[in-house]
Amino acid sequence: MDTSSARRNILSRIRQAQGRSGTPTAAERDAVEAYIARHPIGPQPTVGDDLLAHFEAQAQRMASTTQRVARMVDVPAAVAAFLSAGGLPSEAVCWPALGGLKWADAGLRVEPRAPNGTDLVGISGVFAAIAETGTLMMLSGPQTPASMHLLPETHVAVVAASQIVAHYEDAFARMREERGTPPRAMNLVSGPSRTGDIEQTIVLGAHGPYRVHLVLVEGE
Repeated sequence: MDTSSARRNILSRIRQAQGRSGTPTAAERDAVEAYIARHPIGPQPTVGDDLLAHFEAQAQRMASTTQRVARMVDVPAAVAAFLSAGGLPSEAVCWPALGGLKWADAGLRVEPRAPNGTDLVGISGVFAAIAETGTLMMLSGPQTPASMHLLPETHVAVVAASQIVAHYEDAFARMREERGTPPRAMNLVSGPSRTGDIEQTIVLGAHGPYRVHLVLVEGE
């Protein structure tokens, strides 16, 4: 049984225990949408008019590195330069959705597939980027496997300026508008994995990537 089926079964049993049918009715869905629409938004931090600049600054505060490119076609060369400067492998895996970029022309060998335990560099896109905290919103799917930003030691994320929103509420609103319901997995990524469990000393790469690099695409 996959995760989505298990979730549906669990929720169905909860509803049955409450004396309701296993599947939400149209009226129930409408009531939820109405509640979300009228629910007031609390105080939000000021992010200014330049969302790209604010997002970049906040991402750097969270120990991500960044570089800007003008267009999506410039991404392979930018990734190649980053990997070369850091002495990192020129082999990587990427979201299938990014497989059409000309990686080989930049001297990279990139396979469009989900990573396994031996892949050291993973390249992903994002669903949205949140300027408030420099956070990436990642939605799982066949073309956007969640393992890409979890397994490899180095995570490179391609972020288009059009994907940057001001606040978390904006990102969730975009997800509801474009997807309707959340996917099987939704992750919020704020820089490299870290922990302070041992003597309250921050250690990077404890539960995921040691480094997160963002390629910010300013145009189309």
